[in-house]
Amino acid sequence: MIETIDLRRHFTLGGETIRALDGVSLRIENGESVAMLGPSGSGKSTLMHLLGGLDTPTGGEIRVDGEDLGALDRVALARYRNRKVGFVFQAFNLQPHLTALENVELPLKIGDVARRERRRIAEERLVDVGLRDRLNHTPAELSGGQRQRVSIARALANSPRFLLADEPTGNLDSKTGHEIADLFLRLNRERGITLVIVTHNPEMAGICGRQIVLRDGRVVEESTAAAAGAATATATSSSETGAST
Repeated sequence: MIETIDLRRHFTLGGETIRALDGVSLRIENGESVAMLGPSGSGKSTLMHLLGGLDTPTGGEIRVDGEDLGALDRVALARYRNRKVGFVFQAFNLQPHLTALENVELPLKIGDVARRERRRIAEERLVDVGLRDRLNHTPAELSGGQRQRVSIARALANSPRFLLADEPTGNLDSKTGHEIADLFLRLNRERGITLVIVTHNPEMAGICGRQIVLRDGRVVEESTAAAAGAATATATSSSETGAST
C-alpha cells in the first residue's frame, strides 16, 4: 500500500546540509500497524510528513497504492491528504472556537460534503470514539484525552485509507494514554485501518504489529510483534540519550 524507495529529505541550515532522511526504503501493507521509533532528530517526523504529503522529498520515491506522490501537483496532493490520509497530532490541532462536532466536520467541509451529510458523519465518528455526550463542547471544555479523541474522530471523518499519528499520547497522562492506545488498536482490528505511529511511548509502540527504528535518517532495525519488546527498549534507550534537533 505504502512504499518508499531510497527516500531522502535534506535541509540546508547555516550552510550545512542536514540529512533528515538519507535513503529510506520500506513497505507498509494495507491493514498493518507500524510504530516508528528512534531518538529525537532520527527522521521519524520528517518521514511522517512526507508520507502524508505535507512535505516533498529531496530524492527518491513515495508510492501509495502504486501512485507516485512526487508526480502530483499541489491540487492533487491536497486531494490526497483530504481523502486518503487521517492525521493525529500530539498537540491535537483543534480549532478552539469550534465545538467537537464542528471540528470533525472540517475535513468533510473541505471535501464539499453536503451540510446534513457531514453533520451525520461527524456525529457517528464522535460516537465511535466514545464522545456521544460531548458533541457540542469546545476544546476548552474537554480533557486532554477527550481532545485527542476529537482529533481521532476528525482524522476518521473522510474514511481514510490510513492514519498517521505523531506522538498521539505525548501530552497525556499514562491512564489516558492507555485508553488512546486501546482506541487505535480497536480501529486497526475492527476497521482494518492502516496505522503509522511515531512514538516514544513503549505501550503505544507495543500495540503495533511491526516496529521500525530510525537513526540518523536511516532505518537501522525492524521487528515484528514477537520481537517488539527488544526493539522498543532499544529505541527508548536511544531516545533518552539522543540529541534534539
